[in-house]
Amino acid sequence: MGEEAQDREVWHPLRMGDVTEFIGPYVRRKTEKGYVYGFQTDDRHANINGVIHGGMLVTFIDQALGSTVYEALGKRRGATAQLNSMFIGPVKPGEFIECDAEVIRITRSLVFIRGVLRVGDRKVLAADGVWKILGAN
Repeated sequence: MGEEAQDREVWHPLRMGDVTEFIGPYVRRKTEKGYVYGFQTDDRHANINGVIHGGMLVTFIDQALGSTVYEALGKRRGATAQLNSMFIGPVKPGEFIECDAEVIRITRSLVFIRGVLRVGDRKVLAADGVWKILGAN
């Protein structure tokens, strides 16, 4: 198996600022389509109902979509302008969440993107958003 193919099977730590160090760590692995982002949940991410807090899920997908935008722009930065999310199902502490993201369109100043969080084959959150390209008019 080639080096690139092996790299696709391995999760690598991903540093995305101090907030992710506090709540993460997040990881990513390379696929043929780009990157898949991952997050190992634990008890500290749970709410009073014993499931992972919705704000934690939205924070993770915001970071994963933002990283996807960054890669799509050739490592140029963007900022979340709009993020719409729909909760589909609960996540229990200890479950590993993955995020698949897809850039829909890039304009001169905006990036349109969508993504899904899943635990295994089970979808738990869907989101779409718009990122402002920093430094663009």
